[in-house]
Amino acid sequence: MRPWVLISGDFVDTGGMDRANAALARYLAQQGIPTHLVAFRADPQLLDRKEVTFHRVPKPLGAYTLGLPLLDRLGRRVARRMARQHRARVLVNGGCCRFGDVNWVHFVNAAWTPQSHRAGFRRAVGRFNHRRGCRDERAALTRARVIIANSRLTAAHITQWIPVAPELIHTVYYGVDRSRFFPLAEAQRIDACHELHFPPDRPLFAFVGGLGDRRKGFDTVLAAWPQISGRIDGALLLVIGSGSEAAAFARIVEDRGLSSSIRFLGRREDVHRVLQCCHAMVAPTRYEAYGLAVHEAICCGVAAIVSRHSGVAERFPRDLEELLLEDVESPGELAARVISWWERRSRLAGALSAFCEELRSRSWEDMSREITQIAQINAPNEG
Repeated sequence: MRPWVLISGDFVDTGGMDRANAALARYLAQQGIPTHLVAFRADPQLLDRKEVTFHRVPKPLGAYTLGLPLLDRLGRRVARRMARQHRARVLVNGGCCRFGDVNWVHFVNAAWTPQSHRAGFRRAVGRFNHRRGCRDERAALTRARVIIANSRLTAAHITQWIPVAPELIHTVYYGVDRSRFFPLAEAQRIDACHELHFPPDRPLFAFVGGLGDRRKGFDTVLAAWPQISGRIDGALLLVIGSGSEAAAFARIVEDRGLSSSIRFLGRREDVHRVLQCCHAMVAPTRYEAYGLAVHEAICCGVAAIVSRHSGVAERFPRDLEELLLEDVESPGELAARVISWWERRSRLAGALSAFCEELRSRSWEDMSREITQIAQINAPNEG
């Protein structure tokens, strides 16, 4: 049985692409396939499996900026050895490692220029990382034998920005952990709210995402929130995430007298439990290759008001298109769509339930099986 080498930053269940990477590694190990992980971090339970060998990459000063060159170097070393000696399959993420076998693209650096409001050194580091990310993904993708994109949007961005043949690209959607992301009955939702100290009798909205470079659009949400909370009595926004601007956003909330209707939760390990308590999610993302948080919210039975220009939006059925934002820079449009959904939520409940079941029907195992089949058919590794 040919081993696999997976090269990425992290294989953990706390982030979008990290969760997908961990799911693929877990699937390979469950099939009894020797699996080598080259990364900064990996889930301890994954590393306990006898099929998994971990090649840890150091991250000097805890900085990805300093660690990424080391990831590329060790990744290529392990990949070359395993491919030569054991005819291993090698999968890398985007530009993290310049080894030409299977490349799984979760994010196209060239399609998004970070809009940082930081100054001085941090802004310079951000610009450096972006330029390096664009350079590295171009170098890695032009070496790939086969490319896996997480959405049709990602596939289109790859062909727009990177000189690769379109026939090399295959779109494979994410799966979901059905044992965690599922709707609760109302009595169960109330119990969950009490457990997490949320008011069950108030309309609860979620925002999930980083509070750093403004890609996730929290500034748009914040600008729209007075209008939303003014029309939806008792509305409470639960903000899950952290970042360099979190403290500044918290000060704005306090200065504008919004503290009673916006609660910052920081990073959470129980995102699924928070989502199960909520009625809707707001996600006016400026760039989103897919949008796993939206996907998982819908799997919890939560409506999602999301950018039409995100990858996950291409999966929305026609009868829920009114939840898709045309202009993510417009607080007025976001507020109008949230308020419209709230007023029409009972009419849209059936369509949302059907969409929830459709997304929940595809597991992480289904996704992983599809990736390995595409790799087997389209990218024979000749060592």
